[in-house]
Amino acid sequence: MTLRADLCSLGLDTSCYTTSVALVDGGGLVYDGRTPLEVSPGAVGLRQSDAVFQHVRNSPALIEEALRVAEQRGLRVGAVGASAWPRRAQGSYMPVFLAGSGFGRAVSASLRTPYIEVSHQEGHIAAAGWSSELGIARRGGFVALHLSGGTTELLAVHDRTSVELLGGTEDLNAGQFIDRVGVRLGIPFPAGPGMELLAAGGEPGAVTLPVAVARGRQIGRLAISFSGPCSAAMRELDAGKRPEDVALGVLECIGRSVAALCVEGLRATGLHELLASGGVASNSIIRGIMQREVAGTIPRASLYFAAPEHSRDNAVGVALLTWQMHIVD
Repeated sequence: MTLRADLCSLGLDTSCYTTSVALVDGGGLVYDGRTPLEVSPGAVGLRQSDAVFQHVRNSPALIEEALRVAEQRGLRVGAVGASAWPRRAQGSYMPVFLAGSGFGRAVSASLRTPYIEVSHQEGHIAAAGWSSELGIARRGGFVALHLSGGTTELLAVHDRTSVELLGGTEDLNAGQFIDRVGVRLGIPFPAGPGMELLAAGGEPGAVTLPVAVARGRQIGRLAISFSGPCSAAMRELDAGKRPEDVALGVLECIGRSVAALCVEGLRATGLHELLASGGVASNSIIRGIMQREVAGTIPRASLYFAAPEHSRDNAVGVALLTWQMHIVD
């Protein structure tokens, strides 16, 4: 198929903590604009209404900048896409995504171009695959771990927009676990980067938190729990354990838990390729534990990690899916 060199796709993503706009064309990434949402010091998250307000405030400048870049490059937007739901499942809904989908529809109508909607999770997987050796062209046949502040899920990816839930958390997500302990330690929200820096000074094994993977009672699939380990981490702090050791213990617990979950998922599906995406998956300590324990248990397994800048919330995956589904296909 011959692609027109003057076309590009525009992607929008308005997640819980980042306003994102991206452009891609046949040569790759053209523009990647992101504005983090503001969270008050000491707070653990944002109300959805506050996040929607900030997205409405942030989006126009990012969209205008993206369109200026397209014009400077001699590109015309051939399709617009937005993440409209957290995941492609019945009942999946968050008000924050109405901001991105609303702006997406308006821009599409103004430019008289096609408009598509994908899920935030699909965008994460697409960006992760594109930025890793797995590649965006791989349509399916692998297991994906989505590890972030709002999601801890293991998925069998059958196609670009066809995924099957294999398992996940029954209570706290990995990012919530990190944030609750991090805020207790005085680390600004979101606490992931600060926890990783603090954990670098920890002594391995000084704080060991429980790890459990079982058949979930609530989700009926493979399940891990971070509520108990979070309470255990708070007790370690109450007992006077060093913050560095507790921070490392939290990240080691998450790493061992998701590694065990991934091993069970790979065994259950018979697949051998694992792609990790989401902001928490960019943590170097968690990545190291996953590489060691998954590969050590299943020698045939191949692990792929998104580039750190494309693990965090972004619109690159949305733009890539829009490009493939409306300009290439």
